[in-house]
Amino acid sequence: MSEVRHDWTKEEILEIYNKPLMELLYEAASIHRLHHNPNEVQVSTLLSIKTGGCSEDCGYCPQAARYHTDIEGNDLMSVNQVKAQALRAKASGSSRVCMGASWRNVKDGEEFDEVLEMVRTINKLDMEVCCTLGMVTENQAKRLAEAGLYAYNHNLDSSEEYYKEVISTRGFQDRLDTIDNVRKTNVTVCSGGIIGMGESIEDRAGMLVALSTLNPQPESTPINALVAVEGTPLEDQKPVEIWDMVRMVATTRIVLPETQVRLSAGRTQMSQEGQAFCFFAGANSIFAGDKLLTTPNPDVNEDMKLFDKLGLIPMKPFTKKVQPKTVEAQDSAYQAQGENPKWTRPEHKIERNEAAKQKAKEIREELKETEQA
Repeated sequence: MSEVRHDWTKEEILEIYNKPLMELLYEAASIHRLHHNPNEVQVSTLLSIKTGGCSEDCGYCPQAARYHTDIEGNDLMSVNQVKAQALRAKASGSSRVCMGASWRNVKDGEEFDEVLEMVRTINKLDMEVCCTLGMVTENQAKRLAEAGLYAYNHNLDSSEEYYKEVISTRGFQDRLDTIDNVRKTNVTVCSGGIIGMGESIEDRAGMLVALSTLNPQPESTPINALVAVEGTPLEDQKPVEIWDMVRMVATTRIVLPETQVRLSAGRTQMSQEGQAFCFFAGANSIFAGDKLLTTPNPDVNEDMKLFDKLGLIPMKPFTKKVQPKTVEAQDSAYQAQGENPKWTRPEHKIERNEAAKQKAKEIREELKETEQA
């Protein structure tokens, strides 16, 4: 059961997910120990380098411009601002900085050039650098790799079937195509999803089928519990029960034995005991810091206290893969091509997304009238 397989079926994964919990935990923990140091946890810091104003309609996301949420948007951060945040993260025990920008896809130009310089800057701090910037072309992926990028995050979010119930502005295949473009470089892949969006257990298994059949499998897989944000289409979803999270982590560990399984969004809703179960089940990566892009996250000092209680230690950078070399901009073998790829826009209607959009429109009109009064 410990070998890497790329032929998992949904039925097999459902059988694992639904095992008696103690049996599931034992199997997952055993496989975890075959492939990883059970007492090491990779600690990352997630930094929103550009917040809000996204053109997508992802039902879970408060950064979508079409919804009315309380997040404060900001333009792209400067390289110096990012460097300062990275140094702070390093001092607190993080080995990786993940930079997120609320873009549908990367566009060649000054802003992407700035992101490339951020990658170079953080890699020179001897920290792993990850980016999540939306869809990327092969040339853009190669430019990121050349700058010293360690990982690229592009989540599948859910199963291909349920994806259509959450997002209408891009297709599931676009996600796979972006991962394929990243795989044409030496950059590792980070891809996972979210549970608690109203999906079935079959959908959770379907997402793991999609991830496990990737060859190679992702080096990192975040398992997020939905944080329902007021103003988004999924604002009324009830929090995921901890046992669902434990089962999902354990099943992911069994299906993706060599992958870093990240206990990601939703940890503020989990007790320390619940998180301990997840670590035992095979989670060996977390995000540290008080915020994940726009949603709350446990304080890093609280995380370190929990690590002490459990006998866990932060993983050192470049444990799994050697540090990439940084090529300076003037020496780059790849240049901007001004690409304008035709990423999919299915634009089917999702009723709850349309309702949230209409509600946001009405709120903005009311605020405008109040300001004019």
